[in-house]
Amino acid sequence: MVEQSLLSIQKQGSNPVLSEGFHDWVFECHGFWHNAVLIIASFLFVLYLALQARQSYLKLSHGRSYIIISYYACLWIVSILNLVWCFSQAWECSPGKEFAWNLLTLFTSSGMLFLEVSLLAFLLQGNSTSGIEALTRTFGISGIIVGFDILLKAIYLFAFGIPIFINSDYPTPHMKWNLWVVHMLVLTLVYGFILFLYHSRWRERLPAKPAYYKYVSIMFILNAMALFACGLTGNGAAFGFWLYHFTVVCYHAVYLPLLYITFLADFFQEEDLHLENVYYSEMKDAGFFEADWN
Repeated sequence: MVEQSLLSIQKQGSNPVLSEGFHDWVFECHGFWHNAVLIIASFLFVLYLALQARQSYLKLSHGRSYIIISYYACLWIVSILNLVWCFSQAWECSPGKEFAWNLLTLFTSSGMLFLEVSLLAFLLQGNSTSGIEALTRTFGISGIIVGFDILLKAIYLFAFGIPIFINSDYPTPHMKWNLWVVHMLVLTLVYGFILFLYHSRWRERLPAKPAYYKYVSIMFILNAMALFACGLTGNGAAFGFWLYHFTVVCYHAVYLPLLYITFLADFFQEEDLHLENVYYSEMKDAGFFEADWN
């Protein structure tokens, strides 16, 4: 009787329900490394933003750049959404959590897409992007495109019942991969078009900062890989399913820090005069003034 009582006390003290939930959260669904990379990367980036918040606020209040202020605010919102998404990976494989997972993923992916499209719109507008008019035009274009994307994905999710955000099982519906192929194809073509402009005689019409085009090159490669993975998976190749998971992890772990480094870091870390010298040096190294010398 005493031994049975001790065993029952030990079982109650260990709280098996809590330990099982923690085990599922960390190890189940996509595995430990998948979850660890997403959680650590997203947490460290939000922590970095929090540590730099006071300095960033002072710089923003003195700089009075509507574009930078708006992007910084959007980056904070999307980073928190992405952090919650990364911590909620177990929902994807939990019965009864499908609706919550789909809704969270829809808002998170749409927020990241809004930042992505708005930065593309900024690049395509070229050297004319400044002031409140450019901000309104950029966010207006981005809002229309992302709004259409949300509507289309909501129809797939809630009208047709196609699990476009649930990737825990293989094989998955063929119609789902048709949507992702179109999605990745459009982004790949836009990034490829900007790279073409950068290497053409029209490059002087684009913002003269080589860091933007390093960003475009990285995103072109990532979207091309995702496009290839979706095409393979839609045709029944298991390797494509693994490759698609890899691109999703890279996107959610790396994209927001990449955007910050490309678009916002110099504004917060450099003095105005030194920043102009940095931009001039980058433009000179990239060959933007070769025509003047000739």
